[in-house]
Amino acid sequence: MDIATLKALKPSEYEEAADGYRTTGDMASTAKDTVENRISAAIRNQLKGEAADAALRELKELGGNFHYIQAECALASTALNAFAMEMAAAKRKLEAALEDAEAAGCTVGADGSVSFPAGGEEVDGKVPEGGTVSASTSSTDATANAIEQQAVHQHPNPNFGKAIGFANRIGDALKEAADVDAKWAPKLRALKADDDLKVSGKDWSDVKSDQDGVAEAGKKYLDSLPQPPKDGIPKENAAWWSRFTDEQKAAYISLRPDSVGRLDGLPSAVRDEANRIVLDETRARYQLELDSLPKPPANEWTYIHGGGGWASKVHTDEWMEWHKKYGERYEHLTKSLQGMNSIQERFDATGMATDKDHKGLPEAYLLGFDAEGNGRAIVANGNPDTARHQAVYVPGTTSNLSNIDGNINRMTSTWRVATDEADGRPVSTITWLGYDAPQDIVKDSPFRHYADDGAPAFNRFLDGLEASHTGETPPHRTVIGHSYGTTLVGSAADHGTLNADDVITAGSPGVTVPKAEQLDVPKGHVWNEEADGDVVPDIGRFGHGGTDWDGPWTVPSDERFGAKQMTTDTKGHSGYWDEGSDSLLNQALVVAGHGDDAELKEPTPTWQYTR
Repeated sequence: MDIATLKALKPSEYEEAADGYRTTGDMASTAKDTVENRISAAIRNQLKGEAADAALRELKELGGNFHYIQAECALASTALNAFAMEMAAAKRKLEAALEDAEAAGCTVGADGSVSFPAGGEEVDGKVPEGGTVSASTSSTDATANAIEQQAVHQHPNPNFGKAIGFANRIGDALKEAADVDAKWAPKLRALKADDDLKVSGKDWSDVKSDQDGVAEAGKKYLDSLPQPPKDGIPKENAAWWSRFTDEQKAAYISLRPDSVGRLDGLPSAVRDEANRIVLDETRARYQLELDSLPKPPANEWTYIHGGGGWASKVHTDEWMEWHKKYGERYEHLTKSLQGMNSIQERFDATGMATDKDHKGLPEAYLLGFDAEGNGRAIVANGNPDTARHQAVYVPGTTSNLSNIDGNINRMTSTWRVATDEADGRPVSTITWLGYDAPQDIVKDSPFRHYADDGAPAFNRFLDGLEASHTGETPPHRTVIGHSYGTTLVGSAADHGTLNADDVITAGSPGVTVPKAEQLDVPKGHVWNEEADGDVVPDIGRFGHGGTDWDGPWTVPSDERFGAKQMTTDTKGHSGYWDEGSDSLLNQALVVAGHGDDAELKEPTPTWQYTR
C-alpha cells in the first residue's frame, strides 16, 4: 500500500457500511420475530388444516432465512468495524509521521522516501549536504538496526537521523496498513453467501467458520472492548454489559455467542439471541458430521444356537466392528440432534393453545445451551425479565439433552395452569438442565456429588434472574425440583443462597438438609408432593443406597422435615405434571403466588420410617 492510497482511505466509510449491515441485521431479527412469534403464532392459535400446516412450514423456513441473514450481517458489521479501527490506527501513524517530517523541513516522496535538507556544522568549510533516505528493516532486524544507528551517529548532518526516523515510521505505517488489508480481505470475501436462495446446514456450518475467522482476525478489536469480569457474579456481568454501545453488543454476540449465552445476569433476550446462534450452528455441524459417518449395518442381530435347543441373541461381527469405530460418536450425534430438535419444536409451538379456553404458548427463550457430553439446555416459556412470577424447574436422574422434550413439556403445562391462576400477571416457567444429572439410577443417583457440583451454577442462575429483571418490583420466584433435582436444590441452599420465595419438591429422595427451614425460603414456603406408587421417596428414607449419603435421610414427605404436603391425584414418579391433575394445579397455585389455595394433606408420620 502506498502513501496516497492510505491518505485517501476513509475509515468512516467502512464504519458507515458496518452500520448499514447492522441495521440490516436488526431488520432481519425483527422480521424473524414477527414471522415466528406473531404471524406463525397466530396461525397456530386460530387455524387448523393442511393449508395452515403448509403455511407454517414456509414461514418456518422464512424465519430461519432471516435468522441466517441476522447472523451473517452481524459478522459483516463487526468485521468492517474491526477493519476500520485497524486501518484508522495505521493512518494516524502515517499522518503523524508526515506532519513531523514536514515540521522538520523534510519532504516525503510518493514512495515513502524522505528528503532532508543540508544542516549541521561545517566540514572543510561546507555545511553537510542534504539527501534522501528510504525505510529500512531496522524495526524487525536487530543487525540492520545496529548498523543504522551507527550510521546516524557518524553522519555529519543531524537531519539524516531525523529523516531515517520519519522514513521508518512511514514504512511501518504502510506495512501495517498492507498487513491489515491482506488479513481482512479474505475474511470479508468469505462472508458472501451462496446463490441458491436456500439456507442449508452447510450455510450454518459456514457461519461458524466465518465466526471463527472474523474472531481470529478481529482479536485487536475485541480486546479493545471492555472485557467481561473474570468469574463475575451476575450483577457484575449485568453492569459490564450495560457499558456497551449497541455496536459493541452486536460485536460480542456475533463473535462470542457461546460466551454471551452463558453469562448469568445478562438480559434474557440477549442470551436467547446468542444461544440460538450456537444452537443453529451446532445442529448444522452435527447433522453434517452424522451424514458423513457410515450408517450402522442393517443386520445388527444374529442368533447363536447352543445345547438344549436354546438360542442366544447377539450382535453380528459386522455391527460390532462398526460400533467399535463409530458407535459412540454416532450415538452422541444422534441423541444430541434429537434434543436440539426438541428445543426447536418448542420454538415452533409458540402461540399454540391446548383448547379455546387457554392462551397460546408465549415466546420461548433459550437461556443456555451446550451439546458436549450429556448436553445442557435452559429453556424459558415467556420472558423471565418481565414476568411477575418465575418458576425454575430442575429435573432429576437420567435427564440429558436427548430427552429434554419431556422436561420442557412439564414447564409448558405449568405455564398454562399458572397463567390461569396469576390474576393477569405475566408468568415465566423455566426448565433448567444446567448440570450433569446422574444417568444411572443404581450406579449414579445414590451419590450427592452430582448435586454439589451443579449447585453453584444453579445459584448463579437464580441470582442472574434477579439481576436481569426489569420490573418495578422483584419477581416472585419458585424453585421446583423433581427426583434428584430436589437434591440439587437442597445442595444449592446448603452451600449458598437460594434466591427464591418458594420451593416445591416432587418425588424427592432427599434434599441434603434435614429441615424445610434450611432451604433458605420463608417459613411455610416449602411445599412437597409424593404420589401413590412413587418409590423414590422410600429409597431416600432407607439410606438412598449410596456410600456418601448420611442415612437414613429425612425426605420432604416426612413429618419431621416440616414441608407443607400438597395432595396428589397422579400415580408413580413421573405424573406430577399430568394435564388436568390436582398435582399440577397445586404446583401452579404456588407458582402464581396463591399457595394458600393449594390443597394440603397430612405428612407421613416419621416413626413409620425410622430404623
